[in-house]
Amino acid sequence: MIEKAFTRMAATFLLPMLMISGETTMASSLRLEDPSAFAGHWHATLTAPTDAADAQALQDKPSNTCQIDLEPDQTLGKGADCLGAWLEQTPIGWFPDPDGLSITGKEGSRIQFFSRQRDGLYLSTLKSGLVITLKRAAQQP
Repeated sequence: MIEKAFTRMAATFLLPMLMISGETTMASSLRLEDPSAFAGHWHATLTAPTDAADAQALQDKPSNTCQIDLEPDQTLGKGADCLGAWLEQTPIGWFPDPDGLSITGKEGSRIQFFSRQRDGLYLSTLKSGLVITLKRAAQQP
């Protein structure tokens, strides 16, 4: 009888601890990329949710495509103004996240998150419902 009570008490205290450690293990299984993995030239395309990003990029309208440079020092170079017009804030920098890429404003806080779809492809949905696709530009030999 005493053994059953002890077993129940142990389970009551240990089960929540196991659940918490399981969540920690899940979160730590996502790898944080080194910032150098993101530095370079990127193509950004603004589309409606029902539009194909590739079709929009082929139209090459100045209003829906940008060339963006993610600088090695984690600032935004060329194309920051274009991206800023879509975000309605001036983007200043960027940093890697375990599951994507964040764009930061002048105070250094995140103003937009891009979720990783696969290597070199990231998506973000604006409040308006429009989608920004970030795709790594082809590397020049």
